Amino acid sequence: MSQTSTITVSSAARPYTTAEQAAEAHDRLVKTFASGKTKSLRWRKWQLKQFWWMVTDNEDAICRALAADLGRPDMETLVVECTVMKQLILDQIEHLEEWAADDPIPEADFIFRTIGKARIRKEPRGVALVLGAWNTPVLVTFAPAVAAVAAGCCVLMKPSELPVASQNLMADLVKSYLDPEAIQLVTGGAAETSELLELKFDHIFHTGSVKVGKIVLTAAAKHMAPVVLELGGQGPAIVTGSVDPNIAAKRIAWAKYMNAGQICTCVNHVFVDPSIHDQFVERLVYWTAKFAGEGDLQVSNIINKANYNRLSGLLANTKGKVHQSHKSNEATNTFAPAVVSDVKPQDALLNDEIFGPICPVIKATYREAVEDINSRPNPLAAYIFSNDRSEINYILDNTLSGGVTVNDLMMHGILPGTPFGGVGESGMGAYHGKYGFLAFTHLRAVVEIPFWLDSLMAWRYPPYDIKNKSNVAVKNKLGFRRGETMEDQVIGRGRFPSWTTVGVAVAVAGTLGAQWSRGGLGPLDGVISSLQSAVRGAVKV
Repeated sequence: MSQTSTITVSSAARPYTTAEQAAEAHDRLVKTFASGKTKSLRWRKWQLKQFWWMVTDNEDAICRALAADLGRPDMETLVVECTVMKQLILDQIEHLEEWAADDPIPEADFIFRTIGKARIRKEPRGVALVLGAWNTPVLVTFAPAVAAVAAGCCVLMKPSELPVASQNLMADLVKSYLDPEAIQLVTGGAAETSELLELKFDHIFHTGSVKVGKIVLTAAAKHMAPVVLELGGQGPAIVTGSVDPNIAAKRIAWAKYMNAGQICTCVNHVFVDPSIHDQFVERLVYWTAKFAGEGDLQVSNIINKANYNRLSGLLANTKGKVHQSHKSNEATNTFAPAVVSDVKPQDALLNDEIFGPICPVIKATYREAVEDINSRPNPLAAYIFSNDRSEINYILDNTLSGGVTVNDLMMHGILPGTPFGGVGESGMGAYHGKYGFLAFTHLRAVVEIPFWLDSLMAWRYPPYDIKNKSNVAVKNKLGFRRGETMEDQVIGRGRFPSWTTVGVAVAVAGTLGAQWSRGGLGPLDGVISSLQSAVRGAVKV
């Protein structure tokens, strides 16, 4: 049961955390981690539950903060920030003991696996820095921190300074709900972040632009710190001629409406097959206008004047045809959603990630779309609208992106149990669920060799005797032959069966086969023949 929070929401500017205060917070976390406190599963569960109550008790405050910062509708904030956040927290609590437990190493041989107790320990990396972004500030600041706490790390969070009300609220929430010895939040702009990056962290998690991501990566390299970079990119959608253009247009218009297109996984531009292009554009214009409101413009604001002016410049410089049902409001940074048709791949709209409610449409077949996609950096997300499996497979086989949703938008990013992350210039590493836990975890191999085994391993000591080479020989247990060609390779039989499985199958087939040879098994005759054939084929690679 939630309780009414007494925390207030304010957009009033506050002094940033000083370099001295940040260094003190960092030192405190280093000492706490060294004490071993955060390795306790009890401590981790306690703090994860505190995150839950922190979000649950303050959903109204979070909505008000995002309304102040971005003019965002409460329903969007509840879905984007609170619902996803709470699901991620529950996932970590539910699976914590399972994910934190040692993993056996089944590939190890009998001696190492049983006598040597070969296993993989899950060790927290240490003190983690989480750098949040402004577009979904609560989610992208708290979600990585939740994963870090689950892994047993201490965490220093630095949210974006642009959404002031959200920054202030998060600072107050962390102080009120979380353990200050192990979890801290500091504030600041570019200068303060640069100073923060001079400190030694054991892991850095950054959500933001490619430009800042490169700065973070350079800073992390000085301390050999691993990083997860959640960046962005020009996420394309491909609409083939096999789909209903109306439903495809409706879903794409919705994605561009959400948070005014200021979402890292939002579709950037759309390729549409010539056979349905005109109908698609007409429906996209219709749904874009409908979602923007019947009367006054109803859409989230652009984060600041600089980004508002950037989007205005893009529309002014495009060679395409602009469709815009409402007028933008410069005073409130409210940008009217726009569809731009007749766009060529060289258009200024496609030079960089748009990150706003402008949707360029390019007439192209799905094969032409693939060529264009591969000429640009790998995006964080790609979208396919098709009812033809061959089209879907072709696009998947010939492109690379962080994730893919087919016949909808952004769903792969909220699917439980899946990794969320980029590739190439759209980022590195992944999180959400177990992947978040592992991002902040060092996988430490452990094996214990008893002293009494020394007599069996005496051959390893100098002076070496080549007569002992049989002890290190590796046999071709898979049975493949010299001279095989690529065409000889067998694909589609699944994983190679264990010899135990093969042995059981041989025994069963042999027993039933003997009975069959003495008089048959009636209706089972065909089954036995198939089983014996399967056993013979099971050992072929």
